[in-house]
Amino acid sequence: MIGSDRGCRAEHRGTGVRLGLGDLIDAGLVAHVAECRAANAASRAVEGPSDPDELRAARAKRSAVPPDPAAVEQVVEAAGRQVPVRVLLPAGDTAPRGVHLDIHGGGFYLGSAAQGDARNRRLADALGVAVVSVDYRLAPEHPWPAAPDDCETAALWLLERAEARFGTTRLSIGGFSAGATLAMTTLLRLRDRGVVDPFAGAALQFGTYDLSGLTPAGRLIADEYFIQAYAGHVPDRTAPDISPVYGDLRGLPPVLVVVGSLDVLLEDNLAMTARLSAAGGEVDLRIYPEAPHGFTSRPTGMADAALHDIERWLAGRLSPTSG
Repeated sequence: MIGSDRGCRAEHRGTGVRLGLGDLIDAGLVAHVAECRAANAASRAVEGPSDPDELRAARAKRSAVPPDPAAVEQVVEAAGRQVPVRVLLPAGDTAPRGVHLDIHGGGFYLGSAAQGDARNRRLADALGVAVVSVDYRLAPEHPWPAAPDDCETAALWLLERAEARFGTTRLSIGGFSAGATLAMTTLLRLRDRGVVDPFAGAALQFGTYDLSGLTPAGRLIADEYFIQAYAGHVPDRTAPDISPVYGDLRGLPPVLVVVGSLDVLLEDNLAMTARLSAAGGEVDLRIYPEAPHGFTSRPTGMADAALHDIERWLAGRLSPTSG
């Protein structure tokens, strides 16, 4: 399905389909547009680091986020590899109804699992699930394939240990920005191993799916330093493990694609949605008006609407009666 289950659909005319951007946006979101525009006007445009020195400075300036005191850090192992993860259980004594594998964003060179504690706490309590967040290695110190290796390791550990550790085998995966990219490459790796089925769905927020710079969407970010830091050593960045839009996308679980209409990655997300749909997949596209990249981290009604949509979509996928 392409569109929101709260309303918008492309308008059918005879045997054709009229498919404009407005047809893909839930009309109910107009209530949040004025606030979103005000937040855009008040926000100072911040560009990512453009070289190693700026990256070191950006890392040093990142404000500390109060950690969730209930979070548990541990090192997990699968397929002969180890990776640190951060585990949050739902509040109360109720056993988790599922496990969500979270992959943080940050351009492959910034961020940490702990910085997602507040977001993951909301998800754990709203859905009654355990959230496992991956502390994957960062570029440029650890370029591709370190990050997808680490994310695959965490996913394989869940496939082996989720029932014993959490009492459930119902799994989902998600991430934002670079984390959405890594969630998709993780699913492709699991599919190629023949073990993707336990993942009931993937909630992907404004991922970057073409790092090659060869498609029109990819050329919009082709000069960004994060690409050089992460995969600049690779001669052909159309490899699906780097740019998943080039991959064979058959046999994947249902996917939710969340993106703002002002995101530089909008076209990239539309291309990924089209490729998933053409491959026979179930894909639900949600576009949020006047929303820029990373908008779900803002304290706005538009962000809250998107997060609610994500929670409701994942709840449907993790339900014992779904799929």
